[in-house]
Amino acid sequence: MPDTLRHWFIGLAIALACLLASWAVLVLLARRLPPGIMRDLVAFIPDLVTTVRRLRSDPEVPRRAKIALLVAAVWVASPIDLIPEFLPVIGPLDDIVVVALALRYAGRVIPRQTLLDAWPGNPRLIERLLGPAR
Repeated sequence: MPDTLRHWFIGLAIALACLLASWAVLVLLARRLPPGIMRDLVAFIPDLVTTVRRLRSDPEVPRRAKIALLVAAVWVASPIDLIPEFLPVIGPLDDIVVVALALRYAGRVIPRQTLLDAWPGNPRLIERLLGPAR
């Protein structure tokens, strides 16, 4: 294997390890922090992943909402970020914004109760994200 290719693989492995480490820190913080707004914010990405996974298999969710959620999931998985993932606390911020916007869009076309049932975290957080019921 040429040196250049090996360096690319090493760089990719390091980037992936940093991404996984930042997600692991978020999960650990979400479990260890006392109840409150900081715990809710740290648990946001794991809760979003769970919600997207649940909504993806729900027959009540329209196809366009599933596509929006899929685009958001690809954005989170993509190594290209507006804010690098290795920056503590603010690293996942662009991912949170993109997924939150996708959820807000999906919240307009998915029955509200279906979305609330899929959310594993604090219901006040998702209610605030979705805005007033229509």
